[in-house]
Amino acid sequence: MERPHKSAALPLALAYAALIVYASLYPFADWRDQGIAPWAYLWAPWPKYWTGFDFAVNVVGYVPFGFLCALAVLRTRRATSVWHAVLRATVAGAAISFAMETLQSYLPARIPSNVDLGFNTTGAVLGAVLAAGLERLGAVAHWSRARSQWFTEDSRGALVLLALWPFALLFPAAVTFGLGQVFERLEVAISEWLLDTPFIDWLPLRQFELEPLVPAVELLCVMLGALVPCLLGYLVARSVVQRAVLLPLTLLAGIAASALSAALSYGPEHAWAWLGLPVQVGMAAAFFAGVLLLFAPRRLCAALLLVGLVLQLSLLNQAPESAYFAQTLATWEQGRFIRFHGLAQWLGWTWPFAVLAYVVVTLSRRGGGPTPSRRSERLKVSTRGQGAVTKIC
Repeated sequence: MERPHKSAALPLALAYAALIVYASLYPFADWRDQGIAPWAYLWAPWPKYWTGFDFAVNVVGYVPFGFLCALAVLRTRRATSVWHAVLRATVAGAAISFAMETLQSYLPARIPSNVDLGFNTTGAVLGAVLAAGLERLGAVAHWSRARSQWFTEDSRGALVLLALWPFALLFPAAVTFGLGQVFERLEVAISEWLLDTPFIDWLPLRQFELEPLVPAVELLCVMLGALVPCLLGYLVARSVVQRAVLLPLTLLAGIAASALSAALSYGPEHAWAWLGLPVQVGMAAAFFAGVLLLFAPRRLCAALLLVGLVLQLSLLNQAPESAYFAQTLATWEQGRFIRFHGLAQWLGWTWPFAVLAYVVVTLSRRGGGPTPSRRSERLKVSTRGQGAVTKIC
């Protein structure tokens, strides 16, 4: 009997909660005690200055959290009623919002608000009700059946990473699909942390200046960045047909996320400004390579994924961020996108490394042997053979 699939809702909910914490407490600087109770904001009057955008963001930002929490309860506790799941998700959303607003009392750059708490809780309720409605309509059960038909039983980690990939692309990247470009920023951050300490002398000095990527290397990075999530899907797809469907869907999701990121950063009229010749050729090369690998064994796809990801990270982190790109990041980090800063930036930085860890752990767990499903099939064949021998004797 094949083992049931583990739900991806719980790890997604935990990941989203961590991102909410980062987005709510950024920039984590200048903590101070104002001399009042940190929950004093609960009795504050209606704010004098507010916008519909702020209220909408507070609601929409918690809808996915409520949805994932309710879904996690429904998938892990089969006997739980949908309204019990809605209640649990609402309490979880209200609790994390209360904790974040309370901690914001100690941050000069953030303003705690009972209105934000109310709208955050409302967003969690809406997401939980949406999950409950889909459960009642049978959509969640239909997804579970479709997942069993499309993906292997150990596909939860890969599906979580694939679901996060388009959101990671929302944070502007210096190179299209170029996630994980952290070397220069990490170097500056470590230098600032060690400044005025004896440990600053321990920091090795870079002997070379980072050079911008030439068009050919940019093309290669685009191709690898588009191909990696496709290969990740190949690892858990059950057949060639599923791979053939996943390939264009994955690339289209990446293109849509990149266009949305450009529209948010530079304006809707520049939504496709990133689609230059190296990007077009790189995406075409990724699609062509994906077609050639449709019939490739899973272990070969895993090996190519590791090689491609390491090569892309190596190339990206040898290139500097342009001054124009740094100005774009400042718009996200200090301007109107500050609420999305933690949600997208950390995904963009850590997604490739999470994929590396996932593939390495998956390969080490399998240890070169057959998957559990194949092992069970072999056991069934062996048992049938032994029964036939018994009957013959």
